[in-house]
Amino acid sequence: MLQIESGSAKKNCQGLTRRTALKAGFCGLLGLSLSDMLKLRARATDGSRNKSVILMWLDGGPSHMETYDPKPEAPTEYRGPYGVINTNVPGIRIADILPRHARHADKMVFLRSMHHDNGDHFAGAHWMLTGRFGSNANNLPQMYPSFGSYIARCVGPNMPGLPAYVGLPSAQSVYLFPGYMGSAYLGAQYNPFDVDQQNRYLAANGSGSSIGSPRRLFSALSGTQPGTMDQRMSLMRSLDTMRRDLDRSGTMDAMDRYQQQAVELITSPRARDAFDIDREDPRLSDRYGLGPWGRYTLMARRLVEAGVTFVTVDMPHWDDHSNIKDGHGYKLPHVDRAVGALLEDLEGRGMLNDVLLIVMGEFGRTPRINTGQPGIPIPGRDHWGNAFSVMLAGGGLRTGQVIGATNARGEHPVSRALRPHDLLHTVYRWLGIDVTQTFRDHSGRPHAILDQGAPINEVL
Repeated sequence: MLQIESGSAKKNCQGLTRRTALKAGFCGLLGLSLSDMLKLRARATDGSRNKSVILMWLDGGPSHMETYDPKPEAPTEYRGPYGVINTNVPGIRIADILPRHARHADKMVFLRSMHHDNGDHFAGAHWMLTGRFGSNANNLPQMYPSFGSYIARCVGPNMPGLPAYVGLPSAQSVYLFPGYMGSAYLGAQYNPFDVDQQNRYLAANGSGSSIGSPRRLFSALSGTQPGTMDQRMSLMRSLDTMRRDLDRSGTMDAMDRYQQQAVELITSPRARDAFDIDREDPRLSDRYGLGPWGRYTLMARRLVEAGVTFVTVDMPHWDDHSNIKDGHGYKLPHVDRAVGALLEDLEGRGMLNDVLLIVMGEFGRTPRINTGQPGIPIPGRDHWGNAFSVMLAGGGLRTGQVIGATNARGEHPVSRALRPHDLLHTVYRWLGIDVTQTFRDHSGRPHAILDQGAPINEVL
């Protein structure tokens, strides 16, 4: 933050110094209000500020029937190809293709009654990621900021020199980059910091051998992210010019270190180390899985440990209208392995209470199995926003429980019906973010972070 020294640091009637007021004036040029500055200062001295979120985004819509809400007693055309398995929490059963989840169910919360009643990929993704109904297949541009971007705006990074929000390998929703993971009218500086835009939307069984090389990750950052790095570097050049001018006049001491974050991200050993998963013990890497989903989940753990506040791990290709058995069957073991390894790793490092894991997609899939689609006449499931599941883990939540229930065929909620804004209310409450804060859109109209819903208090 720009510091202009002029006269003594006397306080006014509100307890603010002239120096603070000058700082605040300059912050306004960068889009920061005085309240933002004071919140940042308060958080800088708050030793408890170490919470972070990892979102595993299952783009395309995973089936709740094949994951967290199986219906083994339903008719054959509903219950699906997998059996069920008892977890380490008595009374909770999940699909038997998720044995590592079953071993760690005591660290999890299964939200089985999520719904938004919309089968449009784009509308569902926008609702899940922003907490608001808005964009859809007929109107693709993002209408409201994602919760990752709000967290970047309201919380910032947990450590200087690191981004607040990272996309692994590249944040997206329904083939749109960053799609509804983006910042909308908050400004490009709150978009996700994408690690690899050249190799993205990676399948579970793809190669992960080249992931984690700092040379590769950092070589193209300034050229591949025109909405973020170019703007940050341009801002740095402008600030450097201003600094020289002010230095000549003798009215400024120095630029605050926070102005250098964009450059530090590229040059600091801390940032490079955080992205370098090759520093990990190969035995630990193997526990996560050597494919891209496992490797990026391991990188996510390194990033939150280093000080990144929000990380999304892209796990796409769930739109299995045909062949639900093999389509979900090759992906779910990768998710299961990554989730199990992450929870064990976080617990072993004493981080489990400070990291909230969210596993979700834009909706579920039809409870009744279809007969396939043209050219692929193998039974699958279609889009279903009327009932689906979300899994939460860690975060110091009241875990080892199921919230809500669907009917015997998994068609709709029958108890504790939840909507996307209730989920995001819970995340914001956990992070201490006031959802009544307003931010102006491009037309100048103010919008609260959320305008409906309530936290899921049973888990907090």
